[in-house]
Amino acid sequence: MTGTEQLIAADPEFAARADQHRRELHVHCYRMLGSFEDADDAVQDTMLRAWRSREQYEDGTNLRAWLYRVATTACLDAIRRRGRQVPALTSFAEVPWLQPYPDRLLDEAPEEAAVARETIELGFLAVLQFLPPQQRAVFILREVLDWPAAETATLLETSVPSVNSALQRARATMRDRLPARSAEWVTDDPTTEERELVQKLARAHEECDTSAFTTLIRDDVRVTMPPNPDCYDGLASMAPLHEIAFGPDRMGDWRLVITRANRQPTLASYLRRPGDTVFRAFKLDVMRMREGKVAEFTTFDATLFPAFGLAATY
Repeated sequence: MTGTEQLIAADPEFAARADQHRRELHVHCYRMLGSFEDADDAVQDTMLRAWRSREQYEDGTNLRAWLYRVATTACLDAIRRRGRQVPALTSFAEVPWLQPYPDRLLDEAPEEAAVARETIELGFLAVLQFLPPQQRAVFILREVLDWPAAETATLLETSVPSVNSALQRARATMRDRLPARSAEWVTDDPTTEERELVQKLARAHEECDTSAFTTLIRDDVRVTMPPNPDCYDGLASMAPLHEIAFGPDRMGDWRLVITRANRQPTLASYLRRPGDTVFRAFKLDVMRMREGKVAEFTTFDATLFPAFGLAATY
């Protein structure tokens, strides 16, 4: 039995009550940290901290709010540790820890913690990482979770004026750095047009049809590949990538699976290299659409295929 299992066995009732909030706490930690794997660690840390300090929790009070306090503290500690290891960010392409979040897990959050697209889209998550830790916590609690200023101040052990000041500065940063996309957030559900576009992209990719693939992409498309700091701006800049993927000397053959991450359409790619007999997990492309075409690709490696319920081979 692991240490965690021993702690749970010592007070299973408290552990069960706390575990009801695990998914929404995971989403909260993900917003704070920008990394699915770091959120895993933070939630585990949160549950251990909560169990060890459970005597400080007053039975009958708001357990959810208390757990958010523990989780936020765990995240702030994690950010401080990370801050000693990475340089200051200067562009979105330099958020090396950014990872996608599977929609299938977002849908597990309870109704009161429903995850709207505008609060989980990758672009939003990337901008959050530019906020100082305290401002980030205030912005998420006040703007995303709609907590009152007084509750936020209590959670962060600060004053209401300090919370309001931090929120004002955070709003200014978010407003300056986040493109206005409210018109794109009509619904969290994929439209028929979007589904058809993604299907065409997948088919063109599998057939290595560069012409068909590029007709589905905007001329001003942007491609980023965290943790690689390189950024490709414009369809013409993608030509070397298309040559590697689709050209006569391409990497191999492709099979694609359509999924969703961060309330955005996503393609999971499997690659069969020359001489291999199976298609192996290769990458995830999280896409942002605009006016019927792909406006942005954020490409990740295959690390999180299991979290998406995707097999290692096809």
